[in-house]
Amino acid sequence: MSDSSAAVLADVNEHDVEDQRSTKQALLRGWRCRCPKCGEGKVLHSYLKVNDSCSSCGQDLTHARADDGPAYLTILLVGHVMAPLMHVVYFAWRPEPLVTFTVFSLGCLLSSLYLLPKMKGIVIAYQWARRMHGFGKEA
Repeated sequence: MSDSSAAVLADVNEHDVEDQRSTKQALLRGWRCRCPKCGEGKVLHSYLKVNDSCSSCGQDLTHARADDGPAYLTILLVGHVMAPLMHVVYFAWRPEPLVTFTVFSLGCLLSSLYLLPKMKGIVIAYQWARRMHGFGKEA
């Protein structure tokens, strides 16, 4: 391998390292509903509406396509937590049916409302980190 080709290869590898986006860091920022790029600006406004761009770094967020992903993830998490919990509570304490219905209905509703925007932030952050739907290289 010649010196010039080794220099080009080293330059390409250095460029790839600079272009990498940390998925873990982006997901943590998405959980906080913050910009996946800078972690400062908000991704969402009006509960579930995506901002056009980050107010801090200017990252274009119009490419975000969360669709039904956040709702699916929310239902998946809430169902996998509440179903075993309901089973344990019922067989350990045998509460009245109306009490069980009230407590678990409120639990499901409140946990779903809490998780839904966070799951949307995570889906958008994942799309950004993996350069999906137009989140590729910016000009």
